[in-house]
Amino acid sequence: MSSARAVVFAYHNVGVRCLKVLLARGVDVAFVVTHRDNASENIWFESVAALCDEHGIPYLTPDDPATPELREKLRAAQPDFLFSFYYRHMLPADLLTIAKHGAYNMHGSLLPKYRGRVPVNWAVLHGESETGATLHEMTVKPDAGAIAAQVAVPILPDDTAFEVFGKVTVAAEQALWNVLPTMLAGQTPRLPNDLAKGSYFGGRKPEDGRIDWAQPAQSIYNLHRAVAPPYPGAWTTIGERRFVIGKARMARQSDLHLPQGLTVVDDCIYGVGGDGRALLIHELLEGGRPVSPQQLQHALKSASTEPDGAAIQKNQ
Repeated sequence: MSSARAVVFAYHNVGVRCLKVLLARGVDVAFVVTHRDNASENIWFESVAALCDEHGIPYLTPDDPATPELREKLRAAQPDFLFSFYYRHMLPADLLTIAKHGAYNMHGSLLPKYRGRVPVNWAVLHGESETGATLHEMTVKPDAGAIAAQVAVPILPDDTAFEVFGKVTVAAEQALWNVLPTMLAGQTPRLPNDLAKGSYFGGRKPEDGRIDWAQPAQSIYNLHRAVAPPYPGAWTTIGERRFVIGKARMARQSDLHLPQGLTVVDDCIYGVGGDGRALLIHELLEGGRPVSPQQLQHALKSASTEPDGAAIQKNQ
């Protein structure tokens, strides 16, 4: 294929990096479909729209990709490929058949594991030691098509989802860069994506970050790592006040003999799990502001009840 044309649905850092790969490989991008940034969302990632402005690529920001107008525009472009790079909406089945050589999606896991939403966060939450990026054929069923390329990255024991997402972004860039010449030559790999060996997960909401202090400390730590800032964070309440863990590590001591929940010992903040092990909390936040050990100690003394099961601690 001497010169390939593509229509790209893209958002977020993966969208930016993969779109740059297409341009670097000489693909003619007819137009891009992306999202308007949501003013209520913490926008910590790069802008696909800004990249399009920089390169003079037309782009659209429809609220819904399932419109007759977008379908006709896609048909008129006569693309060889359709790509979806972290675009947040499911694409209608009739769009997937328009591109001559197929429609492909970049997913942030090692398929068939962690199909569905926010795969990096789920992988960290479940204590995985590895994840990656997978380019696969798009089908009506999400993340179910044949695999074209896959690159793995490690998840280190203290990595947060934000740090892992940075690795996955690079893995996505590498996967697309490596396989694209083969795709442009009309020889796209089709490796099996055995869904019976995988898993599917839905989206997560800020409320899912509530800490259950009855859980083992390692599970609580994995929750913290999975949703640590810039995500909404793992949180707990003291009375009516909500506290979010900003930074933490597993405490080295395993014999602290402290009751469950938040506590202050030797001017340090700990979060104690149901197994008696603890997180040493380096940064605790309330309303986005750091909370000192003295301020937490005062809050613990002042509270009369703990609705989430964290015990009120006396000064140690």
